[in-house]
Amino acid sequence: MMGWLDRFPLVWLVVIALYLAVAPIVPEPHLVEKLRMLSQGTLVKPIDIFDLLLHSAPLVLLAVRLWRDAQRRRAKR
Repeated sequence: MMGWLDRFPLVWLVVIALYLAVAPIVPEPHLVEKLRMLSQGTLVKPIDIFDLLLHSAPLVLLAVRLWRDAQRRRAKR
């Protein structure tokens, strides 16, 4: 089911995740802004929720990929 993620080049996943995590740099990354809005309880507009999902999804995929790689390495021992 997650084979596509295992075949996706890790370098590109890191680049995409880092880019979307900090874009746009000025005045403030969207991810930081949306996480602050979430913590303050002001994340209510659908576009803001979509923006949070868009900017955090690659980070979640990267975390899953790294976890799966670690599990495979552990299973080989």
